[in-house]
Amino acid sequence: MQEAATILGRFVTYIINPAILVVFAAGFFMFMWGLVQFVLGLDEGGKREDGVRHMLWGIIGMVIMVSVYGILALLDNTFNLGALSGQGFDTSGLNNLSAPGGGFK
Repeated sequence: MQEAATILGRFVTYIINPAILVVFAAGFFMFMWGLVQFVLGLDEGGKREDGVRHMLWGIIGMVIMVSVYGILALLDNTFNLGALSGQGFDTSGLNNLSAPGGGFK
């Protein structure tokens, strides 16, 4: 069972999380491009409408990706899979650090 959890954790770390990040970034850039189109096309009705449409779809894309991550976290916590937890950096060695010269004062 430990091997399956390791494989699932690596799949989430190396496939799922980057895919979610890429699609979220695409939604963010679509929103920003729509904002630029909206601001530059304030005098022209057609470009303004394109900007509003791009901003709307950018926001929808970001909301969907946040929802996907939330659903994955809900499934992970419900079935105690451990796929999303414990995949970060090992920070256990940071507890014994001290600043040179007695620290900050």
